[in-house]
Amino acid sequence: MASWNSISLEITYQVFGWLAFFCLSFCFYLQLLLNYTRKSVVGLNFDFVVLNLMKQSCYLVYNASLFFSPVIQRQYRAKYGYGAMIPVAANDVALSIHAVLSKAIGAFQILIHERGSQKISKTCIAINSAVLVVAVICIIIAWPNNSWLWLISMFNTIQVFMTAIKYIPQAFMNFKRKSTEGWSIYYVSLELLGGVTNFAQMWVQSIDQGSFVNFYGNIGKTLLSLVAVFFDLLFIFQHYVLYPSKGVENYSIASKENMEPLMKSFGESSRVENA
Repeated sequence: MASWNSISLEITYQVFGWLAFFCLSFCFYLQLLLNYTRKSVVGLNFDFVVLNLMKQSCYLVYNASLFFSPVIQRQYRAKYGYGAMIPVAANDVALSIHAVLSKAIGAFQILIHERGSQKISKTCIAINSAVLVVAVICIIIAWPNNSWLWLISMFNTIQVFMTAIKYIPQAFMNFKRKSTEGWSIYYVSLELLGGVTNFAQMWVQSIDQGSFVNFYGNIGKTLLSLVAVFFDLLFIFQHYVLYPSKGVENYSIASKENMEPLMKSFGESSRVENA
């Protein structure tokens, strides 16, 4: 059973881990708060929300299984060495649970707030459907041989793939609208800090153990942090450099178009016909 060599590094590891938990757990509430105060989700890409919910669900399966299951932990150590530390901490599990709940609230806001003409794309629906099919196939393959570590590793691979693509619809939407209005820059900034501290936590463990096994042993967490940092920097660049002053003006035009009701009221239709 692996143990920490340095008490100070263990404490630093815990501090970074729970700081990452705070940043990554509560960052999306800033987006939820923005949606609530505006009573509108115009500017928030629906594909991002749906892909993110699927991604977080897959990551929850991986983190919870590896953290709580003795069987999967034995399979992990048999593969990476019996002296290897489990790369999932309590803050990772708490983060995943909290992330799924907050993303579910975001999906609910899409249903109740003003959304204009925007809807979930067929591509997004196809991707999520394909993920569900792959997940079922992987379960069928893993079941006879009890290949549980392989199974949750596949869920981890899926969440890495979803992480890589989930930001693209939002980034493209910002580019198309020439505005980041409706997309919380505070959420982006806090998520960026969470990604950096997540990566720092892994470095601390590597320094203590004198090994980089936790980076490739939990490649999902490694790539998750790197991808999140990359896109958050892109969003910050869009917000402050590309569309700093003209965002509000273009948003008002875009909102006017997006928020136009699908059917005009009876009174308005009558006035148009009489005219």
